[in-house]
Amino acid sequence: MITENKISLGKIIVTFIYILIFPVVLLLLAGDWLWVEGLIFSVWFLVLCYTTIIYLYHKDPSLLLERYQQPGTANQKGWDKYVVIGLVIGFITWIVIMPLDAKRFGWTTYHSLWLKILGGIGLILSFFFFLRSYTDNTFLSPLVRIQSERMHQVISTGVYGFVRHPMYLGGSLLFIGTPMLLGSTYGLLLGFLVMLLLVFRIVGEEKMLINELEGYNEYKNKVKYRLIPFIW
Repeated sequence: MITENKISLGKIIVTFIYILIFPVVLLLLAGDWLWVEGLIFSVWFLVLCYTTIIYLYHKDPSLLLERYQQPGTANQKGWDKYVVIGLVIGFITWIVIMPLDAKRFGWTTYHSLWLKILGGIGLILSFFFFLRSYTDNTFLSPLVRIQSERMHQVISTGVYGFVRHPMYLGGSLLFIGTPMLLGSTYGLLLGFLVMLLLVFRIVGEEKMLINELEGYNEYKNKVKYRLIPFIW
């Protein structure tokens, strides 16, 4: 249980350094620090992460505290601990495979410019859904749990009036758009596998919300689609 009122500046600095590791690893494994597509993704990733943290630090410190919850703490659903582990492993593997595939070893021998452009558009949309999810929903926990200590309520405005899980939509666009931009077929396959984990998590999370969060069933009937409009 988090008992502080605000994340310390020291923790923020450590987090900034930790986040920086991922684009560094991507470019290091690529073997080319001037890899254009890799630099585009790296800038996208850093701007999204740093902007979100700075915004929450100043505008919604209670949500920033919630985002620092560790797996297995609070009242996280037991099954979700394994999903979180799977997502972490999937993300790290994805970050490692893409530069090896697209740049260092060239396992993907052909990747059209149009696919790269579509990937870039996907990342723009991903940025929007990620950022708006944080600004629209102060209960956006990294864990599947009911935040009773924070008077957890249903959020139905903003991007939550578009689909019920806009952050997972942003994540899906990230896992598909990035390998398209970088030119990695293996990254794309891994991205789809991670998306399957997100789908599994959505199903489990919605069961909890319907049973334990007042008003969620009515919200579900109002906003019909979980992740992809007109499809699911």
